[in-house]
Amino acid sequence: MKYSISIGAIGLFCFLLCLSCTNTNQAENSTTSDLKKNKETSTKKSTPTKSTKTILFFGNSLTAGYGLDQDQSFPSLIQEKLNSASLEYTVVNAGLSGETTAGGLGRIDWMLKNKVDIFVLELGANDGLRGIKTTATKKNLQGIIDKVKAKYPNCDIIIAGMEAPPNMGEKFTSDFRTLFKDLAKSNNISLIPFLLKDVAGEENLNLPDGIHPNVEGQKIVATNVWETLKELL
Repeated sequence: MKYSISIGAIGLFCFLLCLSCTNTNQAENSTTSDLKKNKETSTKKSTPTKSTKTILFFGNSLTAGYGLDQDQSFPSLIQEKLNSASLEYTVVNAGLSGETTAGGLGRIDWMLKNKVDIFVLELGANDGLRGIKTTATKKNLQGIIDKVKAKYPNCDIIIAGMEAPPNMGEKFTSDFRTLFKDLAKSNNISLIPFLLKDVAGEENLNLPDGIHPNVEGQKIVATNVWETLKELL
């Protein structure tokens, strides 16, 4: 199946370059906020029951909904879609600003203490921005996937693809883009080709920092995620 990513190269470059310059400082200021915001992981609109299944969104500031209210993040919008379809799922938002794949590998065990039925892995963007070797990023993501499979063998897994800044060099950006596809194929898991499709580089769909999706941008991200997620429900 072929996928089309309709974003301008210049827009994407500006978005990723801006993110690489500011993401670290913002992460330091927002990590505490994210942890507090996501501590109550079940959405207010869904009350878990014995028959309710859990969808865990494990990622960075993009998942956390940086700069927005909790109910405006794309995981919360996914919950609204589930509720509208009368599907018994509870969404858990485990997004943490500034998170790298190494950081995610370090905290995944704690997040798996409660049963997970669908696991959405959204990490890697910060690795790409920092120029971390793609082999290391791939190894960390594989480690997270392995832990999820070992803990919950019947859990469905989705991995979200991302893009690296073109200033990192053609080989790096190509290898970075490919690693998500390779992981999806080798692990027989679902793939969101590019999480920020139609959002990255679009000024009117991002916060003033030019980095994180605004309310309207989050709606598009939720649609991108839903296209893959709905096949597993």
